[in-house]
This record gives sequence, structure tokens and C-alpha cells, in this order.
Amino acid sequence: MKRNILILALAAVACSGPGLSPQDKLTVNDARINELIAKMTLEEKVNMLHSKTNMSSAGVERLGIADMNYADGPFGIREEGVPDGFRSAGWTLDSATYFPTGSALAATWSEELAYKYGTGMGKEARLRGKDVILAPAVNIQRLPVGGRTYEYLSEDPILSAALALYYTKGVQDEGTAVCIKHFAVNNQETNRGSVDAQLDERTLREIYLKPFERAVREGGAMSVMPAYNKVNGDYCSENEHLLNEILRGEWGFKGFTVSDWGGTHSTMGAMLHGLNVQMTGSNYLGQPVIDSIKAGKLTEEMVDEKVRQILRVRFAIDPVPADVANQVMTSQPESQAIALEVARRSIVLLKNEGVLPVKAGVRKIAVIGQNAVLKTQSGGVGAGVKALYEVTPLEGITRRAGDGVQVSYAPGYKSFPGRRRGPAPTEPNPLEAAAIDEPADPAMLAEAVSLAREADLVFFFGGTNKNIETEGSDRKDIKLPCGQEALVQALREANANLVSVLVSGGPTDLQVLEPVSPAIVQAWWNGMEGGTALAEVLFGDIAPSGKLPFTFPRQLEDSPAYAMGNFPDKNAGGDLFSLLYRPDVMKMTREERQKLIDSMPKPVSKYTERFYVGYRWFDTRNVKPMYAFGHGLSYVGFGYEKISAKASAKEVSVSFVLTNEGTMEADEVAQVYVHRVNSSVEWPVKELKAYKRVTLKAGESRKLTLSIPMDDLRYWDENASAWKLEKGQLQLLVGSASDDIRLKTNVNI
Repeated sequence: MKRNILILALAAVACSGPGLSPQDKLTVNDARINELIAKMTLEEKVNMLHSKTNMSSAGVERLGIADMNYADGPFGIREEGVPDGFRSAGWTLDSATYFPTGSALAATWSEELAYKYGTGMGKEARLRGKDVILAPAVNIQRLPVGGRTYEYLSEDPILSAALALYYTKGVQDEGTAVCIKHFAVNNQETNRGSVDAQLDERTLREIYLKPFERAVREGGAMSVMPAYNKVNGDYCSENEHLLNEILRGEWGFKGFTVSDWGGTHSTMGAMLHGLNVQMTGSNYLGQPVIDSIKAGKLTEEMVDEKVRQILRVRFAIDPVPADVANQVMTSQPESQAIALEVARRSIVLLKNEGVLPVKAGVRKIAVIGQNAVLKTQSGGVGAGVKALYEVTPLEGITRRAGDGVQVSYAPGYKSFPGRRRGPAPTEPNPLEAAAIDEPADPAMLAEAVSLAREADLVFFFGGTNKNIETEGSDRKDIKLPCGQEALVQALREANANLVSVLVSGGPTDLQVLEPVSPAIVQAWWNGMEGGTALAEVLFGDIAPSGKLPFTFPRQLEDSPAYAMGNFPDKNAGGDLFSLLYRPDVMKMTREERQKLIDSMPKPVSKYTERFYVGYRWFDTRNVKPMYAFGHGLSYVGFGYEKISAKASAKEVSVSFVLTNEGTMEADEVAQVYVHRVNSSVEWPVKELKAYKRVTLKAGESRKLTLSIPMDDLRYWDENASAWKLEKGQLQLLVGSASDDIRLKTNVNI
């Protein structure tokens, strides 16, 4: 068997034929694959179409075809689980690097960092003997309350697509396949296992499919995970339009699809409409496939094609022998350094009235709020990381402050623990709230205020946690929980030198916090080195340079899906994944859970806001947000001048001079938006089309030229069912955020 695995490994090297598209490279071994398929029995082939264990699908041992081993992601290689579930296997070498989560990576606006991030994930997957990472997660951020906002990237398809592409390239350049997810239009956790997302074809193409398209067509993504939900009437795991017509037909996808866990719904639907592997179980793509072939409803050739697509990836990915995998600690220094670099570049300075960076005369610092000490590597229902270590904000601040500065801490508020796993505690935890809207605890508030009065500077750490923002459910609102608003108001009365630091995956309602906070920092769930990076920014070792990847609304009702009455769903049922795989969370019998699955509501989610997602909506409707898409301050100012532009048959290019007007090195993310002048086609008032992160020394000026491919200026013509380019005049808008435009010029296309 080892000899045959070696043959497969050597074949992987051959998957780089010259002149082939990224997807066509997967087909270079088809002749040898066909020979293998001819040697297989029907039972062996069908056995490859469903799970073997909770995180693997079968190969064919007698032919030397290794199993396919999957690793949960997307911000760290999940600890090893038992074969039949998600419980920990209790290993000692599976502590992985906890990378900043998706929204933090997106806040870097950096393709280079997305690539490095992918390489770190790919390398650690190899150390664990994994072939496929269930990542990246790239769905568009449609809802501020979305339970997986922390895991996904941005509200903008251009930004999301670029990061998805380079994450994919990074992983696969290290010899691990990605499984890009969740395809497609998976924008809510409420009723995610049954909701029907209904939207027009232009919105689907221009907004929700863009990240997947670039990762597949340009990045060569080897596998794709259909989402739980339906799109326009059909479950994604058996959606002919998505999986066969678009993914395989138009984009030329040559790899395999694997259902989300429990996301397969029928034998015939899956077999006819594009699914390769059922995870988990074999009740659809097991014996029923064989029975259907015998009954003449399916053919063995259909099975052969699905096996061929799986084997293309198996040949492209070198299987790691069991005696080679898991010999060293998963988390390695090189990956830890990437996590730190991403965290440094992700932190967003939302507001600063001169409080930051920390002044030299500060000798007493009060750190208030449990989010300064709570770890974010795991929690809630979704995938987490058994991190080798995690530097908390309090640890980072204390280390950076040094011996001459006194750093004191008070919890300030109770933390909401969410739905508990495992047995209930024997005694109540005085630091945990019974409800998310529990008022501020008077004793804890008094302790925090007393500490603040004695300090030179106060850091308030608020936000959410991994039990509030979690896979399987959406937040009911975006308000700061557990009395945080009352606490921050009291802290401001006690000490005017106040910095509010938000630790969350998505946006929060800042209507109360913003007026009383001279400085506000969005710190995200920033990985194992998050506390280190945050302290470096707060103390001015580096300038903040993150930019918001999604809009912070002034109030939830201002966001498009709420304003149009498209969310929330009126009836919320149980979560399919939790009911199937998390009895420790649900605390029900199997029969009770199955009854809930059978009675799940099947709502329709109408996307009548169309392509007016995020800033497109706010700008077009003239609704002022709390903080706009692309917003992020620095400790220096940047000058923009001398704009020029030109158009060719392939692209529009815009040039301008960017200057660091400050006294320290700093990064700026220059952004280019387009506005259509006198258009006959409906468009948002502006759309991001190009951006560039640039590092400039103090006083340095640099001429930048950003290019917009003509393909990115097209729209989907629903009457013609084709992409079209509207000729006419474009106004190019260059600036530091969607609401901070510095330069304008026009060009004809």
C-alpha cells in the first residue's frame, strides 16, 4: 500500500502542466484515474461518496488510494476529534495556531497577508496529516447580526474575492486543498438548514458569487462546500443552477463538492445535481445509490464521474502517511509570526481625540471589562482552535507597559455564557450573567469606577464573546450586552482619559458608547497574539492601519435587510447542525432532536434590497452610518493629490500621489470607487473597484497606480443571461474610506 501511496504522491507533482488553467491542472492525471476506476467494484466507488469517519471519506485500500482527511477551519486547524463526532480525542500535539478570525483578516485589506495566512493554515494541516481544510469561509456580510460575521470576510464582493483568492492560493501552495464555503448565499444562521434565499440573478452574480468565482477560476480551489440553505427553491447541495450550470459549467470546476455536515437531502437530487460527498452518513449516497442503479434510475457512469472528480484532488494532494503525521506540535513559530502580523494590521482606530497613543507620563492604567481577559479561541457552536497559547489584551498591555507603570484590572460587568455545553455548574458563577440584557451589577460597577478615578488612563474593554456571536444562531440585536453601556458612561464621569476597545467579530451598536469615548478601537477576535498586537498599537509602537470591512450602522434598523423588512425571520426553528451533532448543547434525546428537525420551519428570505448591500445601501439612500465601510484612522495624516486616469480595452487605471504627512512610518489603504455618470443601467451610487495597502515612511510620497479590470465593471444582463459592459463615463473616486473621498476624475469607457 505504501508503494501505491508513493505513486499518488509522485503524480501530484505532475499536476502543474504548462499553459493549463488552475482548474484544468486537476485533469492531467485523468487517464491514470480512469484506469483505477476500471479496477474498482461498484461498492468501492460508492463507498467514496460518503463519510468514513466524522472527518474523513474513504479511499480504496487495495488499490493504494488513501482516505481523504478533512480539517475544520477557517482560522486554525481544529483539535483532533473522536472518529464519530466533534468531541476532543485528547491529543497532546494538536494545539494549533489561532489566527485572527475572518473579519479581522478582512480588516487588513491585504492580499499579501491573506496569502501568508493561507500558507500558515496549509502547513499546519500537513503536520496533522490533513488533505483538505474546510476553509476559507467567504460569504458576503449581509446582516450586522449574522452569527458567522466573525468567520466571514466583508460586505463587499471585490474585497472578499481578493482575500478569498489569496487565502486559497496560500493553502494550496503548501500542498493542502481548500474547501471553499458555504456555496452560496449563506448569509444568516437563523433557520440556515431550511431557509430559501430568494434573489434575482444579477444580485446573485455581482454580489454573492464573486468570492467563490475568483477562488475557483483563478485560485484553482479544489473542493467546494454547498451551503445548508436553499437558493431560489433548491437546496444548495442539489442545486442544478449553482453546482452544475455555474460552478462546473461556466467556471470549469474540476474538483469535488462535499456537503456541510448534515446538509445532504436526497439521493437523486445529490447524484443528479452536483454533489460528490455526503458528510456525514451514507443514508443518501451509500446503498441507495446502488439500489437506484439496479432500478435503472441512475447509471454507474454517473458514479464514475463523481469518483473521477474526487480522485483528481486525491492525485493533486500528497497523502501524509500516518507514521509521518502528528509528530510535532501543530502550532509552529512561523505561523505564530503570521498571526501576529495579521493582528497588527487588522486593528481599526475608529475615533481618536488625542488620547492615543499612550502618553509618556502615564503611570497608572485601569483596565476595565472582562473582554480584557476572556480568551476567544473557542466558544459557541462553531469551529474553534485549541490554541497553544493566547495573549489576552490585559497580558499584552501589562507586558508592554513595563515595570514603571501600574496596571490594575476590574471585570466591570458580567459575561453572558450563552447556551452551556456539558453538565451544569454546581454553583453559580458570580462573573456570569443569567441573561444577555442583565443590567450592570452595582458592586462590579462601583469597583470599576473606583479604579478608574485613581488612574491616569482607562481602557474599557467591551463587545461580545464567542457565545453571543456564534454559528447556529444570529444575534437578536447588536447592542452591547450585560450593562456595558451604563458602565462606560460611569467610567467617563470618573475619568475623561478613556479609551474604549471593542472585542467582537462583527459590528456593535455604539450610540451610547461613542459620545462618551474620546478614543474607540475595534480589536476583533485577533488570534493568539491579539493582546501583543493591540498593546503595540495602543502604545504607539506601530500606527493603527486596519480598515472596516463592513459598515457599522448607527442603528440596526438602518441596515438594508432590516429596512426592507427582509429580516429577521418571523419563525425560528432549531439549528440543523446542533440538532444532529451537538447533543451536549441541545440536551435532548435523539428522538426529541429528530422531531425538531422534522418540524423545522421553511421560511423564505427575500433579498429585495438586491445589490444594495452594506455601504451601497447607505450611500445610495443617504443614510449616515456610525462608521463607514473602509473607515480607519491612523496616528498620521495622509495626503492625496495629482490624480489622473486612462482607459484601455482591458482596464481602467488611476494614478495619484500618496504622502505620509506624519512623523512615524504608517500604512494607508487607498481605495478607488466608481460612480456611473448618466447611466441607463441601475447602479449603486458608488462601488469599490480597487484598493492598495501601502507602507510609507514619515514624510514619504509615492505615486500609486491602481488598475480596474474591465471585467469588474460589467453587469449581469438578466434579459441576455450574460455579462455586459455599459459604455459611457465613469467617475473615479479615490480616498481613505467610502465616506472620505479625497480625489475625483472622470474617464470614458
